[in-house]
Amino acid sequence: MVSKKRAMQYTLEDFKEKNLDETEENDKDFTFIDLFSGIGGFRLAFESVGGKCVFSSDIDKWANETYYMNFGEYPHGDISEIPANQIPDHDILCAGFPCQPFSIGGYRKGFCDTRGTLFFEIERILKAKKPQMFLLENVKGLTNHDKGKTFKVIKESLWNLGYSIFYQVLNSKDYGVPQNRERIFIVGFKDNVNTFKFPLPFENKANINDLLEKNVKDHELSGIASDHLKKHYEEFLKNKKVNKNYPIFATEIRPSRCSIRNDGNSPCLTAKMGTGGNNVPVLVNENRKLTVRECLRLQGFPENYKIKDNYSQSYKQIGNSVTVPVVTLIAKEMIKYLN
Repeated sequence: MVSKKRAMQYTLEDFKEKNLDETEENDKDFTFIDLFSGIGGFRLAFESVGGKCVFSSDIDKWANETYYMNFGEYPHGDISEIPANQIPDHDILCAGFPCQPFSIGGYRKGFCDTRGTLFFEIERILKAKKPQMFLLENVKGLTNHDKGKTFKVIKESLWNLGYSIFYQVLNSKDYGVPQNRERIFIVGFKDNVNTFKFPLPFENKANINDLLEKNVKDHELSGIASDHLKKHYEEFLKNKKVNKNYPIFATEIRPSRCSIRNDGNSPCLTAKMGTGGNNVPVLVNENRKLTVRECLRLQGFPENYKIKDNYSQSYKQIGNSVTVPVVTLIAKEMIKYLN
């Protein structure tokens, strides 16, 4: 297995072996589908605890290329154009449905945005296929979007389909991945389940220094952005004491503002990283952006996970993904309820 120092840098084989060993007592074969599959974060998690993926779907051709590179199959296209009777039966439905309509960064258009209506594709498939359970993921802002009305519609839709649902906001930094990433997870069971316990936060935090590369030369910040950062960092130092054990991160570097953190966690990785404009987190002391591989590690992907050398698309795909270890922990709890 991996060394203690590099405990968060692992191969896909390590990941599957470890999780299958830990879930051996369940010994249940199950199938799942991977909707809005992105680059396969849900699939990695559920396969690692013994699941078999029988269907995947995503509209993003670049994400589908990455998915093919790692799983040997292309996801089906636009889910809204796929009849439910063409989707295989399955035990678990997984879906990290598009979050931008409900996020602050996406300007909170919600169901007014066509991406927001994709929740109803999930509802359509749940109604037709009736899987035993489901796991949905979205941004924390879903819970209070439109004064809570959006989330109320979602909950009532799921209840009306006969599912018991449980939901909780989890932060990746509490589960062995040093990224400040809050996401809501919604678990549903077709059978009458009265209690479901989400995984408890870890007592020990991961060391972000273990995930960072040394002597990176080709991700330097541009001259203008570097000047802006220098000004904001000088202001930061006037009011804050730096913890030298941790790297200093900066994001959203603009002439008038900049977010700086020094708490041992990376800022949240978002799809906006693929749009340029200094949205990729910057290591201040090295005056450089995080590499694609570092971002993959901060989402819990294995070291041998493949992704094309297209910075814009790679950063976007990673920002859109789920944190794999967090989903894995939830999956381990869910499969205890399999018939």
